[in-house]
Amino acid sequence: MLLSLVLHTYSMRYVLPAAVLLGAAPPYILAWGAWRLLSCFLPARLYQAVDDRLYVTYQSMVLFFFENYTGVQILLYGDLPKDKENIIYLSNHQSTVDWIIADILAIRQNALGHVRYVLKDGLKWLPLYGCYFSKHGGIYVKRSAKFNEKEMRNKLQSHVDAGTPMFLVIFPEGTRYNPELTKVISASRTFAAQEGKLDLLRHFILPCAVAIHGIKEALKDYLDAIYDITVLTKGLWMIKGSGKSSNPPSLLEFLCKECPKVHIHIDRIDKKDVPEEQAYMRRWLHERFEIKDKLLIEFYDSLDPERRNRFPGKSVNSKLSLKKTLPSLLILSGLTASMLLSDAGRKLYVKTWVYGTLIGYLWVSIKA
Repeated sequence: MLLSLVLHTYSMRYVLPAAVLLGAAPPYILAWGAWRLLSCFLPARLYQAVDDRLYVTYQSMVLFFFENYTGVQILLYGDLPKDKENIIYLSNHQSTVDWIIADILAIRQNALGHVRYVLKDGLKWLPLYGCYFSKHGGIYVKRSAKFNEKEMRNKLQSHVDAGTPMFLVIFPEGTRYNPELTKVISASRTFAAQEGKLDLLRHFILPCAVAIHGIKEALKDYLDAIYDITVLTKGLWMIKGSGKSSNPPSLLEFLCKECPKVHIHIDRIDKKDVPEEQAYMRRWLHERFEIKDKLLIEFYDSLDPERRNRFPGKSVNSKLSLKKTLPSLLILSGLTASMLLSDAGRKLYVKTWVYGTLIGYLWVSIKA
């Protein structure tokens, strides 16, 4: 009985952070909405600067739980991020934690407020945040033939014209790599074989170059570099001899402290070293994923114990200070508590969830 209670309590460690993160959504959206109305007649750059600051506040609270609360060890390899660069953040896609990994690097580059995501279209229906991510500079894209490159380029051009700082996150695989989804992996490998001259990838899905080519073309001289990121969590292990790996931790598992380490390999690529033409870009992107594949193969299978379970080169154990995250937690928790302590506040809280979600759905159905 006692053991059962202990195990149940252990598995419920995500409840507090999940409640705080979701609970803070109404006051955060209200604060952003109030600023959006007040800034209607102000310069776009001023609106963006304050919006970025608001975004830093919320995402810093997120990082409090995903770094300080979980105690995860962040190991950085390769080219450590530089400050004040407009970049494309190009990464493999392994789990629902990957957007947090982007935040983890962005805050170390003093660019947390500049994070914009290229998101799959279905995420625009997230309550409250589906609309907000688009307004913050996120781009919703549909897969395959439904992908609207012109619409994406137009939105990016509007950001360039407004001088919007850019830490643009994209996952070229288009969906999460899951070793159990054999049909998805098989289809990816079949397509690679049909294309010819594309080496098979053991740990990734075939990346698509259409979106990243359009992004680079739209940003042009505005872009400083592309950061090629390879992420591996300690929970993602090769089952020796089977050619398969276990699932990486989900958001809830991460919050339950089931991911003690995150390995992040960073390769900074100057924009001049990236091909302009789409056909060459496609080959270049596949070569980047071949490099990622070799990194993971060596991580799992190296015969040298010193090189196994780590990426090549020196690693930096990067610890995020509480000063970066705790103030945001206190501010947003305080705003949430103040709303819930009064009858009028509770009514406004519920109405924000209901009407804010409905208005957001209406907006994204028309615009996003």
